[in-house]
Amino acid sequence: MMVNQMQIENSVKVWDIFVRVFHWSLVLAFTLAYITEDHFLLLHSWAGYTVLTLISLRLIWGVIGSRHARFSDFMYRPREIKTFIKQTFKLRAKRYLGHNPAGGAMIILLLISLFMVTLTGMAVYGAAEQAGPFAAGLANSSELFQDILKEVHEFFANFTLLLVFIHVAGVVVESLIHRENLVLSMFNGYKRKSLPGESKESQS
Repeated sequence: MMVNQMQIENSVKVWDIFVRVFHWSLVLAFTLAYITEDHFLLLHSWAGYTVLTLISLRLIWGVIGSRHARFSDFMYRPREIKTFIKQTFKLRAKRYLGHNPAGGAMIILLLISLFMVTLTGMAVYGAAEQAGPFAAGLANSSELFQDILKEVHEFFANFTLLLVFIHVAGVVVESLIHRENLVLSMFNGYKRKSLPGESKESQS
């Protein structure tokens, strides 16, 4: 009981409900879109629209949301990102309450890549199926143009998947370095304030 009370007192709310729902909804929507690409076109398309809706809402929340949800909280200079990555490989990375420099950069990359996936996906849907928001402009596209669109769409889908794997690896490494369950924190919203002897500087 004492241990639980100490854990509660040493916890701080970091991720708001929107960030958490967005995160896991995006995981589900992208996974569904990726595995249904070749066999269930309608389901694939609606999963893609869901991804686009989610990232659009995240862009808005990145401006008006809670402290650690805002882009201003995790936009770092390239030099800071490079330094953090080097320190991570040495297992000496500074701890951040919100997104660390590498995590912040990954979020930006994922949002850009996901946007390109959905944009090219809608273009393919319009050109090949004469459906979706781009149907009117791309309905008479040549087969060569359709093939190019499909290749670009598949590239960004696979590139996004690669980013996801790197992101997961980063979460695992940081969890080990700082001895905290970052996956759990994305469910309940809480992270540890500090460890005994941990400086305030490491709690950015």
